[in-house]
Amino acid sequence: MHQLRLIGQDPGRYGGIGFGNVSCRAPAADAGARGLFLVSGTQTGHLPVLGAEHYSLVTRADVAANRLEAEGPVAPSSESLTHAMLYALDARIGCVLHVHSPEIWRAAGRLGLPTTPAGAAYGTPAMAEAVARLYRDGRLHSGLFVMAGHEDGVVAFGDSAEVAGRALVSILERAKTLPLS
Repeated sequence: MHQLRLIGQDPGRYGGIGFGNVSCRAPAADAGARGLFLVSGTQTGHLPVLGAEHYSLVTRADVAANRLEAEGPVAPSSESLTHAMLYALDARIGCVLHVHSPEIWRAAGRLGLPTTPAGAAYGTPAMAEAVARLYRDGRLHSGLFVMAGHEDGVVAFGDSAEVAGRALVSILERAKTLPLS
């Protein structure tokens, strides 16, 4: 994701702040006793390779109360509520990738991609609830959606990082072949 510039940091994008994050469901042995999922820390997008010191273990998530509890050396990504909602919605989801792709974001309508409302800001209960609505409406079968209220924000998910990554790369290739409009 870093090599494709879907996760990273660029002085010319988003005021120079880092963008994108990744998570994976905690191993079954840890899920009950220690945590729900591991997520990259806030502002780690600039790092091409992450080590254990760049992740948090989210141990509790209460979307309605806009509250997360986490352990680890870094604060969890600001988008962790959306990750938490996806894991709560479907036990088969093992990985969530939140990336930034101007190409996919601008082509979302032409590609027929499910999209959260523009009024749902990233990192909020409104975003997490918008994702839940898309899921309940059966619109997330592709394992990918666009965040209309979060510039260039795209989320892919699947049972593994490979599945989520493949969905992103495939839709990115499609977006790049569309004529500009």
